[in-house]
Amino acid sequence: MAGTPREILSPASCILRLLATNNSGSRSGAAYLKRSPELDATIFLYAPLQSSARKLQVLPPARAVWPPPFLLTIKRRTSILNGFAGLNFSLRFSAGEDLLPETTKVRLCFHDRCFDGAASSALFSRFYRERINAQAVFCYTGMTHRAVQPFEDGLFDGDENVIVDFKYSSSPRVTWWFDHHQSAFLTPADADHFRADGSGHKFYDPSYKSCTKLLADITSSKFGFNIQPLAELIHWGDVIDGAQFPTPESAVALTEPATQVALVIEAAPESGLVPRLIPELAERPLGEVVKLPIIARHLGPLLERHKRSIAVLRERAKALDGVIFFDVSDLDLEGYNKFIPYLLFPQCQYSVGVSASPTRAKISIGSNPWNPGAAEKNLASLAERFGGGGHPRVAAISLDPSDLARAREVAREIAAQLRS
Repeated sequence: MAGTPREILSPASCILRLLATNNSGSRSGAAYLKRSPELDATIFLYAPLQSSARKLQVLPPARAVWPPPFLLTIKRRTSILNGFAGLNFSLRFSAGEDLLPETTKVRLCFHDRCFDGAASSALFSRFYRERINAQAVFCYTGMTHRAVQPFEDGLFDGDENVIVDFKYSSSPRVTWWFDHHQSAFLTPADADHFRADGSGHKFYDPSYKSCTKLLADITSSKFGFNIQPLAELIHWGDVIDGAQFPTPESAVALTEPATQVALVIEAAPESGLVPRLIPELAERPLGEVVKLPIIARHLGPLLERHKRSIAVLRERAKALDGVIFFDVSDLDLEGYNKFIPYLLFPQCQYSVGVSASPTRAKISIGSNPWNPGAAEKNLASLAERFGGGGHPRVAAISLDPSDLARAREVAREIAAQLRS
């Protein structure tokens, strides 16, 4: 789908003539694009065009994301517009007047399939619109931790390029960065580049348990952002990412809206779900977010899968010398609840698990939040030896899905080191 936020027709005055061709090849003098039935995040609502010339109508972009579910684009100072709609309509318009004034495109890269990554993105989006630029349009890109350079050429294509809850990039196009992972820098040169930065827009503090809380503290103290409307999201970002549940039972029960939303974010088999959800997290309480169709359609099946995963881990996980080991790479269980091992084996200090998906073979390393002795070994440093990283008490290593045998070998080696 072509186009950028600089290529949108004026909502106030642009007169259009419509030629619509539906997917069966027949032509019609009337066609329309409507809002998504699931989200209020659609930027542009085009009224039915029942005559040859009607004015374009647009919703306020309070929750604008890019690209929207339905997109119309036109190059600046040209008269022919090509549109592509989710309903398989191909559209051509002739524009009579000029385009929108310059807008700001913000490319926001975040830790994908992670509640803290999504919450951080939501908080930054709302902060940026309220304190920096109310007309900004966001493009969200989920990132996965890899041993190699994770930022592809051309990724930073915004007027502003932002990274939250993810590794540092020394690209001169990156304008904002927030992270709290010990393994934030791929190379010493990246760390040196960060320390030399004078923009005042890049922040790192590994003492924080969540990036959401880091963002909240920085944006409120340094930029005057009112974080109170997002207090619930900030609280749960810190609880979930920082493993600050009072008991293993409360962490595994998944009875809170926040933990149910987190389950869908981490495990739903739907591409592009998190970028569509971020604008909702920025505006709605979690009790409303969990009822959205984009969440509700996945929640029931995922809760059933969660129950099965407890039974699977009870059968497969083995505890030896304070370390729990399990391999579920032959099952569809990536995104399982990371606290289940400590519910099953509360006396153990560490867990090492192998899982797999179409995109990676993953080794998960964790420490028991409810066992004080589990703080002895730095798991991020251990994972870094194998190309992974994370935090001192929880870390992971992602390999190519074809390297599953290697993942199993590394997991066994790590388990042996933790037992020693």
